[in-house]
Amino acid sequence: MFSKFKKEAAAAGTSRANVTRLKPQAPKVEEAPKQSIRLRKPMPAANAKAPPEDRERKRKERMSEIKLELHRALLDNLNLSALEHATEADLRAEIGTIASEILEEKSIVLNREDRQTLIKELYDEVTGLGPLETLLRDETVSDILVNGPHQIFVERDGKLQISDVTFKDERHLLRIIDKIVSAVGRRVDESNPYVDARLADGSRFNAMVPPVAVDGSLVSIRKFKKDKLSIDELVNFGAFTEEMAAYLQAAVATRLNVIVSGGTGSGKTTTLNALSSFIDNSERILTIEDTAELQLQQVHVGRMESRPANVEGKGEVTARDCLKNALRMRPDRIIVGETRGEEVIDMLQAMNTGHDGSMTTIHANSARDAVSRLENMVAMAGIEMPIKALRSQIASAANLIVQASRLQDGSRRMVSITEVTGMEGDVISMQEIFRYQRVGLTPENKIIGHFTATGVRSHFSERFRMWGYDLPASIYEPTTMEMS
Repeated sequence: MFSKFKKEAAAAGTSRANVTRLKPQAPKVEEAPKQSIRLRKPMPAANAKAPPEDRERKRKERMSEIKLELHRALLDNLNLSALEHATEADLRAEIGTIASEILEEKSIVLNREDRQTLIKELYDEVTGLGPLETLLRDETVSDILVNGPHQIFVERDGKLQISDVTFKDERHLLRIIDKIVSAVGRRVDESNPYVDARLADGSRFNAMVPPVAVDGSLVSIRKFKKDKLSIDELVNFGAFTEEMAAYLQAAVATRLNVIVSGGTGSGKTTTLNALSSFIDNSERILTIEDTAELQLQQVHVGRMESRPANVEGKGEVTARDCLKNALRMRPDRIIVGETRGEEVIDMLQAMNTGHDGSMTTIHANSARDAVSRLENMVAMAGIEMPIKALRSQIASAANLIVQASRLQDGSRRMVSITEVTGMEGDVISMQEIFRYQRVGLTPENKIIGHFTATGVRSHFSERFRMWGYDLPASIYEPTTMEMS
């Protein structure tokens, strides 16, 4: 099994033999002593670094070979049908016993630390997702991005960094991908080279395999947070201010229709989760998502998830299908995880026909861009409507656009809160109430900025007052940042 290591040892022995035979030629080197000394100076430093790196690489290769062989032996020896009823402690003990027997049979000696690491990795291979299990358990990791078997990136605190976790080869990576997708009734192969799925803990999973993925399979996992961030926590993190939170509470409680806009990874779903905390427990809420991520804490919540077509191309349930059905289920509010296609028609109609207080997210870079995206999605759905009539429907459906953004230093901010106030001719009129004002950068490339009101009084102030949310005029006063 370790023939390559023996070959290297033999090669090393041959090399030593050659050095011995070349000893008689040593006097030739002494002909230029000064040059010889100068050439030899940098060599010890280089040699001092190389052996530890080489030994570590060989150790990892050896451990990988051992793990692969033990994994095959485990599959032959374990009763896989009984794994479902076994406790974690019993299974770990069984894997440890079988691994120890196999190591003894093959005369492989490992120290205590390597043996424990090996048993842990074998347990992850048998019951979990192999090398990815370590990253999935790491609470500081929010995204896992796999670019082929030997390059895995993770996101921590909004910044990407490469991980030391790797797969053995492409076959190992494909086996883990197949294990994930088969558990949810999907498949991925050359004829169907990409797939969306949801892990057991709710994390969002996407994979693309060769030949579409040129340099090895691509995997992205957006980890599911078990504990959603509350409004107070987001304020403490600096995502927005207490004044903005008070305004948003009034907007959600008085049943304004809210659109959360932003780019990928900007915190749209987190913001939507936080806003939903202002909904009263007496209301019936229906949620529609492609991948169930929302964590609403209200009592009366009905959750729906769209479904792709099966292998035969049948059984697809789109977000629009769910939305149409939701309208027949007597909802007080409808929350769509993300509006990205023809379901925008039904979403706008729901907002205009008695389902006030509905919310959704949309991919856009600004409030004005979000309105343009809504127009484009209606056009892509094949609905031919005069532009003025379409904009009039959007203006009456959407009341508030909350813009979330991930800044260049990795921080996430609510950079704008904008109200849709109606129509002026053929143009949708809007007014910004709060914004994030950037001032500059620190030497460490951290954004310097502050939140401020624009000085414009809310268009819905009277509505807020009638519902019992009489916000003080001071929250609309602009603020400045004092530079030290």
